[in-house]
Amino acid sequence: MNRLVLFDLDHTLLAGDSDVEWPRFLIRRGLLDAEETNRRNDAFYEQYKAGTLDMNEFLAFQLAPLARFTMEELHALHADYMQEHILPLITDKARQLVVGHQAQGDLVVIITATNRFVTAPIAAELGVSHLIATEPEIVDGRYTGKPTGIPSFQAGKITRLELWLADRKQRWSDFGETWFYSDSRNDLPLLERVTHPVAVNPDSLLKAVAEEQGWPIVHTY
Repeated sequence: MNRLVLFDLDHTLLAGDSDVEWPRFLIRRGLLDAEETNRRNDAFYEQYKAGTLDMNEFLAFQLAPLARFTMEELHALHADYMQEHILPLITDKARQLVVGHQAQGDLVVIITATNRFVTAPIAAELGVSHLIATEPEIVDGRYTGKPTGIPSFQAGKITRLELWLADRKQRWSDFGETWFYSDSRNDLPLLERVTHPVAVNPDSLLKAVAEEQGWPIVHTY
């Protein structure tokens, strides 16, 4: 049986949030103002948890620092960010979930609202070659600080997934089973679309929905 298995990233395969950790890393390096960045970062994170995040406003904040650096500088910074902030957040349980599906021959994809610059090396570390993420704009070999295309956020994850499948000349109906692992109420549109929704370290609303619907609830940390 062909199975499509989708994983959210933050608080699902990571015991934390890569979108939150990136500006924290830049603050530690003295590259962002701590007080202002922490204030806005915390406010956006509370909005995300409440399901009220304005994605366009958030992306303007989150992507702006990328425009300040060359690609070479960013890759060097990201390598340190991985070591200092991300590797400690990858649990054995999360790795085992991914490997377990891969061992069964499933098509495994990470689908995340976090931008590709931050998440591509994390997906590679997890051994997942397929990533659907929010795309930062690149012009003349540099990030502009703006997004491009449809953010893979809330119902946008369904749109982005269907576009990705179409590029592969595939459809939902090609898969006997579709799975999605996520922690967040923001992912309810896609969780309700798949045949096997799984709540992972769920927030309060997702936990309530999962219990009502009889969805499995698992914890990776």
